[in-house]
Formats: sequence, structure tokens, C-alpha cells
Amino acid sequence: MLHNMEARWYVDPALYERERQVIFRRHWHLLGPASELDEPGRYLAVEIAGWKLFAQRGQDGVLRAFHNVCRHRGARLLEEGTGRCDRLQCPYHLWVYEQDGSLRNTPFFGEDPSFKLEDWPLQPILVEVWRGLLFVAIEPATGLVEQLGDMPRELAEFPLETFRPMTSARFVMAANWKTYTDNFIEGYHIPGIHPGFGRVIDFARFETVALGNAVRMTAPQKDGSIYGGKWMWGWPGWTLSTFPGGMNTSRITPLGVNSTELVYHFYFADLSPETEAARNQVVETNCGIVREDFGICEHTQLNYASGAYRPGPLSPRQEQSLIWFQDRVRQLVGD
Repeated sequence: MLHNMEARWYVDPALYERERQVIFRRHWHLLGPASELDEPGRYLAVEIAGWKLFAQRGQDGVLRAFHNVCRHRGARLLEEGTGRCDRLQCPYHLWVYEQDGSLRNTPFFGEDPSFKLEDWPLQPILVEVWRGLLFVAIEPATGLVEQLGDMPRELAEFPLETFRPMTSARFVMAANWKTYTDNFIEGYHIPGIHPGFGRVIDFARFETVALGNAVRMTAPQKDGSIYGGKWMWGWPGWTLSTFPGGMNTSRITPLGVNSTELVYHFYFADLSPETEAARNQVVETNCGIVREDFGICEHTQLNYASGAYRPGPLSPRQEQSLIWFQDRVRQLVGD
């Protein structure tokens, strides 16, 4: 009989720090729609497992990404979120960087014969676009396509590039990133936590399958469903779900051992005024599902922290994706 992870995996700061180094430093992470950076100067700044990062389209048209850290005394260059910045200037001591990351000017620094501007560029990271989605990596162990595993095959039939982003939603959950991931990659909890969702799918035929670096969840839809019947999760923490006329993506990233950020983007083929009400319903219905997950994940996290929990058995039918995911974490992090 297979059991859930021990509670320490969800609350131990030392284990979380090892996850930061071997999982989040060494793998690719979805940021969102690449179209947000179509114009020169546009940037997207994020936090992933404590690292401040940003990607930007330069005036030369090249997409680049860096640590969002000034080389002088470590200040953050850009606030989290999207925007436009034609002049990368540190707000602390006004150091100025070119969009290729090179240091251009250090006002009022003074004379130091050993100091050379070319020795202090921003620290670069890797950035790639796959099917209209933007990914970054700090020191990846593999290329992006290799990490995607079975995801490209699973999504080959969907016209992802034709969907345009409409809106985004950010959530912060007081739970470990694995507490939420465990929840996302199984449908076992649907009758208890998502009764409205359960009414518009054939739950008896809900299927969860662990694939290469991905989990596929499918269920036949009933009348009144706004879903597409296929939900995908990709290693180590991103999702893509399709529905008629569009899709959503999410980024699942830890902000700390007991805090997880979810950033959802919603994309549609038709952004005309005539479809606005229907689109808003799709967004709110999906966000409502996320809010329902909050309560159970946060209470579960508190029980893990209490010391009262002992690992329970995992369902071979409903929770085989957890078995795959948790084994992958243990293999990488060590025990």
C-alpha cells in the first residue's frame, strides 16, 4: 500500500530550501502569454521560489531575461508585474543598465581604477517561447522541449497560438506548493469540494493519468458545462486547461515553505464585445473553483504543521498522479 508524503515534506524549511535549489533553480517555469512582450521595452517581472526575475523585449527586438537584482547592492530593478521600461535604472543608487544587461552608468560612484563597467552586467537567465507561451529558467538541467515531455503531444490538436489573452488573476494561498499541487492533480476531491463542478461532469468517468513530466485529467461533460473536459498539469508547476473557444494557464510557484502564488491567464479566440458576458462567466467560474480549493489546502497545511498527521494511504485509482509527483520530488531532493 502506498502512502502520502510525511508531513515534514510540507513544513520543513530545510527541505524547502533543497527544493528551491534542485527543482526551481534547475527547471523551466511558465510566466504567461508571450504576447505581453511583443513590443520593444515591454517587460514581465516575477518571483519564483524567492528568485526575483524579469523578461523583456529589447529595442532590437530580442527577448532576454535576467535576475531582477542590481549588481551594486542587490536592489530590485523592476516591480513585479508587466509594464514598459526603456531605461533600466536601479531605484536605489541610480545605476543604469542597457537592455542587453550591460552596465552603462554609475552616477556619483567616484573614481576607482579597478572598477570596470563591463565587469558588472546583470545576471542573465534563459528564456524561450513555446506555442505562444513564455518560459524562463535559471540553470536548467534540460532544454525546454525535453522538460515538456508529453505535453506537446497532448496539446497538439488545440490551436493555442490563436487564443489571445484577455485577463489574469493572482491568488496567494497559505499552503505549501506541494499541498496545492497534490490537490490539483487528482479529481478525488471534486464531489466534496467542488459540487457545482461535479454536477456538470460525469465524475464516474473522471480519469487522471500520469505521463512524461505531465498529468492529464479528462472527464465527459454534461449540459451546462463551460469546460472542455481536459486539464493538463506540467512539471514542476504549471497548468493548461482548454475549453470551447479558449484556454487558461496557471503558474504554481512557492513564495515560501507555507505560501504559494497562483497566477492565472485566460485566453479566448473571440474578444469581441458580443462575447464579453460569456467570457466573464468562464473566468469567474474558473476562479471560483480555485477559491474553493483555498480552504481545504490551507486547513490541510495547518494539520501538517500541527504534528498530528500520519501519512494516509493513496488511492491506486484516484491518486496515481500523486504517487508519480511525490516520487519525483523525493528522487530529486533526496531524503
